[in-house]
Amino acid sequence: MTGHPSAPPGAAAPPRAVPGTAVPRRGPGAPAPRGYVFDNDSPHSAHHHDCLERALDPLTLDHLTAAGVAPGMHCLEIGAGAGSVAHGLARLVAPGGTVTATDVKPGLIAPAPGLTVLTHDVVTDPLPEAAYDVVVARLVLQHLPERQEVLHRLLRALRPGGLLQIDEFDAGREPCLLAPTEDDARLYERFTTARADLMRAAGGDPSWGRRVAKALRDTGFTGIGIRPHVLLRAPGTPALGLQLHHLAHLAPRLLDSGFTPDELDRLRALMNHPGFAALTGVLHSVQGRRPAPDTWPGGTPRTGTTPTETP
Repeated sequence: MTGHPSAPPGAAAPPRAVPGTAVPRRGPGAPAPRGYVFDNDSPHSAHHHDCLERALDPLTLDHLTAAGVAPGMHCLEIGAGAGSVAHGLARLVAPGGTVTATDVKPGLIAPAPGLTVLTHDVVTDPLPEAAYDVVVARLVLQHLPERQEVLHRLLRALRPGGLLQIDEFDAGREPCLLAPTEDDARLYERFTTARADLMRAAGGDPSWGRRVAKALRDTGFTGIGIRPHVLLRAPGTPALGLQLHHLAHLAPRLLDSGFTPDELDRLRALMNHPGFAALTGVLHSVQGRRPAPDTWPGGTPRTGTTPTETP
């Protein structure tokens, strides 16, 4: 299924707060949240989020704009990281709209007009029901073993007709296109395989991007819309900057998994070589809507009788 979901009904009043949604902030040095390979307390985190913003924000925000996100709407972003998407949403829904940005470690999110920042774990902490016109999660659910349960919670958090956008990579295949030698190419692809293995060991699914559309449909979302993107990793690009961050952040675990210090040095030099180029996995930007009251799950119009079959 492709195409864009239709725009939601007019935005209503701001969402009501749910007692207990905000939880105590975790201080620097606290362990990374369960399931996450990367951590906002990392010394590399600021560079990581800067690369994410430059590489992905234009894609994420363009898809939201095309779906009809507009002034006056009330939005939620889970796993907001450094807050660049939340800030972009706040600009899209001004005047009159609101954005709630949540993260288990939200200390990197700067304040902005119309923006509320909460420390929140989407797996364990409550969300208000039928409260939001738009919910966004980018590169979050692939890290969570409970991703399917979280999708059900996000469905309930949306108002009827409200929009969910999930952006996730399918990192199952990230080919090296150019390298000085075949040995260099093999070393790079060994690194991408090891990175995916580390994510699986933490409970994540690096290939979940390819399954997002089906997961939304199976949860009860309708009007599924899909935009796939592939980015070039070459010296000077933010997509390669992300990969260099991954190498730096994961270095201790890569050494534990069998890489040598010399191999990690070779990888750094390789990714900065003017003759290097690779691709990301496919980024799946997937949208779906909570069914409106006049439709059954699957989008079949209500006619007074239960449908015998839905798409």
